[in-house]
Amino acid sequence: LLMWLPLKSLLQLIGFSMLNLWMPMTVTYIHLLLLLLDPSSALMSTQDPPPSLGNHSMDKNDVDEAEGHFTVPIAFRVFSVDYHHVQAPFEIVLWIMLASLAKLGFHWSGRIPAVVPESCLLIMVGLLVGGVIYGVRHTAPPVLSAEAFFLYLLPPIVLDAGYFLPGRLFFENLGTILWYAVLGTLWNVLGIGLSLYGLCQLGGWGLEEVSLLHFLLFGSLIAAVDPVAVLSVFEEIHVNEQLHILVFGESLLNDAVTVVLYKLFESFLRMPSVSGVDVLAGGCQFVVVGLGGLCVGLFFGLVAALTTRFTARAQVIAPLFVFLYSYLSYLTSEMLHFSGIMAIVTCAVTMKQYVEANVSEKSNTTIKYFLKMWSSVSETLIFIFLGVSTIQDVHMWSWPFVSSTLFLCLLWRALGVLLLTAVVNKLRRNAVTFRDQFIIAYGGLRGAICFSLVFLIEDFPKKRLFITTTIVVILFTVFVQGMTIKPLVELLDVKRKKRVLPTVSEEVHCRLLDHLLSGIEDVVGYWGQHYWKDKFEHFNTKYLKRFLIREDKQPKSSIVRLYQELERREQMGETDEGKRERSPAM
Repeated sequence: LLMWLPLKSLLQLIGFSMLNLWMPMTVTYIHLLLLLLDPSSALMSTQDPPPSLGNHSMDKNDVDEAEGHFTVPIAFRVFSVDYHHVQAPFEIVLWIMLASLAKLGFHWSGRIPAVVPESCLLIMVGLLVGGVIYGVRHTAPPVLSAEAFFLYLLPPIVLDAGYFLPGRLFFENLGTILWYAVLGTLWNVLGIGLSLYGLCQLGGWGLEEVSLLHFLLFGSLIAAVDPVAVLSVFEEIHVNEQLHILVFGESLLNDAVTVVLYKLFESFLRMPSVSGVDVLAGGCQFVVVGLGGLCVGLFFGLVAALTTRFTARAQVIAPLFVFLYSYLSYLTSEMLHFSGIMAIVTCAVTMKQYVEANVSEKSNTTIKYFLKMWSSVSETLIFIFLGVSTIQDVHMWSWPFVSSTLFLCLLWRALGVLLLTAVVNKLRRNAVTFRDQFIIAYGGLRGAICFSLVFLIEDFPKKRLFITTTIVVILFTVFVQGMTIKPLVELLDVKRKKRVLPTVSEEVHCRLLDHLLSGIEDVVGYWGQHYWKDKFEHFNTKYLKRFLIREDKQPKSSIVRLYQELERREQMGETDEGKRERSPAM
């Protein structure tokens, strides 16, 4: 049936054209697929498949181990099915295939991508698949487990974002990003948790018996701004670099804060009483987790750079070291209970400039496209499983609690952005405008991080209500805010991203100004960002690059090195492909 299905039909079937004539075929295809995957279905035998030896299949009575003799086969079987032998990899491949076809159909679906974000449509596909699974099996579909999300699906996305992170912009805005990520997250967690506790004590919603720690635990997970959802939306609307790095950087570092707070409140719930010493120890743990992840990532990043220095005679395995050391930094950090996201981002940022200098252009291209493919598949699977996992039997509904949670999430984030920006603008040269503040507050999308954390809560009478509320907040932020943020960016006339590569002249003058400002800071005795940047560049050129980069890859002239870097950017297509208006040589 699938071989005879026309390509156009299959693309429309998977590609979100759900209201056309191909909709019955979609349901039929998924129904047949589920029947094939269900061992208890009519298409599969209810008995275990017979063991096979080469081309001969024998029944279980053919070999009598107790008697120790061999019996002549009763019948010769030409064809047999052993689904259990390949069940796990077969189902994984099917899910990846479904996700890839859904993404392919999305890009072939005409004008839909211009209106609806890709993440919304992928969740819709997940809802459809989850509904079909529930209708066929009459059991809840599989849930995206926290282990699968944090250990397998999230690292590729964060690695891709960290490796291609605009380093200059990130470090120039690092103070503001930390301001939003740390203080802003604490503001949201405490504001949402305390407000919900107070409303439930006064409102008579049947939640008076829920403790304050449970509400703070819920506030810590519902305040988690998901970098996957943020990246998915903001890469489509092409806002200016400063706004993009503020929102993305805040969502990236926000995860470390929310996970630490979640584990902290979870530990407090298991304790008979919480003292001031315990709270102080929790604050120290918060710092240790972040710094520990930073150190682990820095170590593996330097080791990866040093390893690629010796790959001149084996260039084919050079990209492998990038992936292995990055993932190893994440796993090591998680093993030590540090921040895995901090580790993998630090590793990617640390090794990038040295790895790109050591490996060939073909290896750089391999690294780029493999990271893009890996992160794209993971992102697609996450959104599809969000939709699939929504179809559950564990829902508990409360209009006052759900609506209050949604309102408080929007309120406390908006207030936090306005108050924190008012303070940080006094210390910035380029102030964050009110339009950018509105987009930052409106871009606080929730996703799989809070969805995974809510299922980890230990069972208590109102856990199902927390799960339902989390799903509603995720769907509202992804669908309503995700679909309306692009029209709002156009309506507010927010500054967009430039799509032209800088020329050599522009880069040279930019570096000239950096050196000039560094000299001025040195003369007046002010140790600002330009002073420290100049010191690091001197240390990097004199020591680190000589140790981590091969000698034949180190050009003598800085302007030659600059030109090669710009040429590499153009060849790798770090800006939008096909939209370059001039080359660095002009």
